[in-house]
Amino acid sequence: MSGGDWVGKPQICLESSSDMAKISDLSDELLLSKLEFYFSDGSESACLRDFIAKNLPLHKAPIIESLRFCSFFGSLQPKDLKSWVRIAVSRCVRELSISLHDTKAAVSLPSSLYTCKSLVTLKLYGKKVLLDVPRTVFLPSLKTLQLERLRYSDEDSLRLLLSYCPVLEDLSIVREDYDNLRALVVIVPSLQRLSLEIPGNCSSDGYVIVTPSLKYFKVVDYRESMSYLIEQMPELEEADIVVLQYPEKLLESVTFFKRLSIRVIFNTYTETVYRDGIVFNRLENLKLCICNGDWSKLLIQFLKDSPNLRVLNLLVDDYPSSLGDYEPVRWKNNKSSVPKCLLESLETFEFAGYIGTPEERDFLSYIFKHARCLKSSSILSRPERYHGI
Repeated sequence: MSGGDWVGKPQICLESSSDMAKISDLSDELLLSKLEFYFSDGSESACLRDFIAKNLPLHKAPIIESLRFCSFFGSLQPKDLKSWVRIAVSRCVRELSISLHDTKAAVSLPSSLYTCKSLVTLKLYGKKVLLDVPRTVFLPSLKTLQLERLRYSDEDSLRLLLSYCPVLEDLSIVREDYDNLRALVVIVPSLQRLSLEIPGNCSSDGYVIVTPSLKYFKVVDYRESMSYLIEQMPELEEADIVVLQYPEKLLESVTFFKRLSIRVIFNTYTETVYRDGIVFNRLENLKLCICNGDWSKLLIQFLKDSPNLRVLNLLVDDYPSSLGDYEPVRWKNNKSSVPKCLLESLETFEFAGYIGTPEERDFLSYIFKHARCLKSSSILSRPERYHGI
């Protein structure tokens, strides 16, 4: 391949020597600024490495729009990756994605990446990627950051990186067991979207979240206990929460949302989902999924504290035999305290997972009697494999 400029908008994916031969025959005017390189195994990967090593340094376009490296089975050498990332930075790369699924050792990225002025999107995947942030970090254009199942050089790496991303808007973190992070600190005034996924065995001293401009917040937390310190999010529009149990530590800090999707995998009937006194004045759309038998108790609390609710989607995903000593809610006994949302605002109602228990029938009678503004409703039965238990 000659050393002409790589220009254009199409995207190229090089996986075999035949692909590379075809690309080498292209004229300089057709060479591309969006590149993807997939390394798998064997001679093809070796050929691809040689191709990139020879031609990437000759790239003279002022900007690389997008560059992606994906490696399987240890086929990508760390020294090669570092060299190519340095070249991409020198060519003002705007979007960089690195996915390492299996290498012999964790790979740290060159320090020049952390001061790349042109970088807008950075996506790093795989436990063989080591996030080793230098003290001179500054990413003035970075708006999207995805960190999935990485290793961190120390417990301060993430905080340091986020502190020097002044225009960051979209942050996604999927943690890995034993990833060297203890406290996860997200203090980003510009952030608008935040997504966190935490596996059950992930150790942590807690989570500190200060994101006053946040509009979308997603948490998937499979730990049996959690510690969150969250400042109020006055701009929040939507929250998506999946927890094993005890969601009150999240809900009590994020009450401004208009749309809430919450899935509680295990919550005993003696527990409440959040403390009394919390009111969701802006909540209009609620999707509640309960994987245990106390769905009525949780639902009553949400209905009571959501005076402007317009859409309710309820999914009950549990075996009746798991109720144990649970005492079903007697909805017909709640006549004197009908939630305001039923009387004044609820327009759409869906119940999925219906199997016809007395409690469910009682609840449906209650809803249809008191929901004066209801315009549409649907009842979806549970799949047959659950019946007859």
